[in-house]
Amino acid sequence: MSEEKILRILVAKAGLDGHDRGAKIIARALRDAGFEVIYTGLHQTPEMIAEAAVQEDVDAVGLSILSGAHMTLFPAIMGALKERGADDVAVFGGGIVPEDDMPGLTQVGVKKVFTPGASTQEIVDWIWANVEPRSGL
Repeated sequence: MSEEKILRILVAKAGLDGHDRGAKIIARALRDAGFEVIYTGLHQTPEMIAEAAVQEDVDAVGLSILSGAHMTLFPAIMGALKERGADDVAVFGGGIVPEDDMPGLTQVGVKKVFTPGASTQEIVDWIWANVEPRSGL
């Protein structure tokens, strides 16, 4: 692994949702699995998340949304990443997301949404299998 780039993952809490225990657990699990992890903290706007993703040169953004605002926040984050030329950053998320909303999130470019009950190992395995280091920069 010495020649391979270590994946950099930004973990973010978007919007007004003030519950970050799950995001912190995921951030620690990702770190323990060998990823570089940046946690942005609570109450981040889509623009703040996209800007942090660009500044930190991350390969993926993991969003935790429990507020029910996923159909607003995910597309806004995808748009903010695109505006900054970072639409090649893999975006995945977790939270309380109804099955009926999954196709809409996929359509805007969200790669995967983990719902309650997903294990940290499932998330780690998905990242290893589906996230590639970004080229360029």
